[in-house]
Amino acid sequence: MVKLKYYDTPADEQNRRRISRSLDEEYSFLNHSIIGTSRCGRSIDAYSLGNEDEQVLLCGAFHGMEWLTSLLLFRFLETVCNSLSQGICVRDIRLDRFLRSRGAIIVPCVNPDGVEISLNGECAAGKFEQRVSAIAQGKAHRWQANACGVDINHNFNAGWKLLHEREAESGITGPSLTRYGGEMPESEPETKAIVNLCRSKNIRHAVAFHSQGEEIYWSYGSITPKNSRIMAEAMARSSGYALSTPQGLAVGGGFKDWFISEFKKPAFTIEIGSGRNPLPASKLSEIYNRLEEMLALCLIM
Repeated sequence: MVKLKYYDTPADEQNRRRISRSLDEEYSFLNHSIIGTSRCGRSIDAYSLGNEDEQVLLCGAFHGMEWLTSLLLFRFLETVCNSLSQGICVRDIRLDRFLRSRGAIIVPCVNPDGVEISLNGECAAGKFEQRVSAIAQGKAHRWQANACGVDINHNFNAGWKLLHEREAESGITGPSLTRYGGEMPESEPETKAIVNLCRSKNIRHAVAFHSQGEEIYWSYGSITPKNSRIMAEAMARSSGYALSTPQGLAVGGGFKDWFISEFKKPAFTIEIGSGRNPLPASKLSEIYNRLEEMLALCLIM
C-alpha cells in the first residue's frame, strides 16, 4: 500500500531520504543507485525496475521551485513497486508484463541544491551561500537554478549557443535565479549526471517533469522523431493536458531538446498542475490522480 503520509510535505532532502529509505526497505527488487552529486555534494539518486536492456527514463525537479515533480515521481515509483509486489494493475495496466521486456529508470530530483535553496533559503547553498544571497535578494523561495546560479534546463548541449545569445539579449548575462545557461553546455555536475546516465543506457524515450501549466512539449524542430506526436497525443488524451510548442527562452538548452538531438528518439516535457510555482504539496493528490494513467502509459509506449 502506498504510504500517502510521505507525500503531504515538501520534497526537501530530509523528506526525499525518508521516502527513499522506505522504498529500499520495502522492495528488494528496486535498484537504487547514485548517478552523480550536486555542486553542494548532495546525491542525485536513480531508481530502476525491470529489464535493463531497454529502459524508459522519467526525471523531475530540474528547477528548485518545481520540487512537486519530485514527489509526483516518488509516488508513482511507489505505486509501481506496490503493483509488482502485489501482482495488481495500475489503471487496468499490468505493468509487470511490460517491465519484463522494458525497464524504467526514475530520477526524482535532478537539482537537489536548487530544491533545498527554494525550500530552506540561502543557507542551504553551503559554500555558495553568499553568491546565492547576492543573487536572490531576499527571494530565495523563487530559486530555480543550481547552487552556482546555473539553470540546469538551459545547460544541455542542444541549440545552447543560440539560447545563450537570447539570454544575453534578455539581460541574463551571469548567474541568476533562473534561465542562465552557464559558461558552456554541460558545465554543471547535475547536467553531467543525467547526460552520462543517458549515454550509458539504452533509453527508449525520456520524459522530463516541470511545473506548471498542464502542457506537453514534444517537438524539437525538423529532427523531431516521427512517432513523437502520436505518443504525445496519447499522453494528452489520458491527462487532458494540451500539446504545446515552446517559444523564446524555452527553446534549446533543455533536456528534452538534447535527448532528441543526441539520440534521435522521442522525449517530452510535461508541465504538471496549474497555478503559481511553487505548487504546494496539498495539490499532489489531485495532480497525481489525474496523471497516474499517463505515467503508466509512459512506461509501456
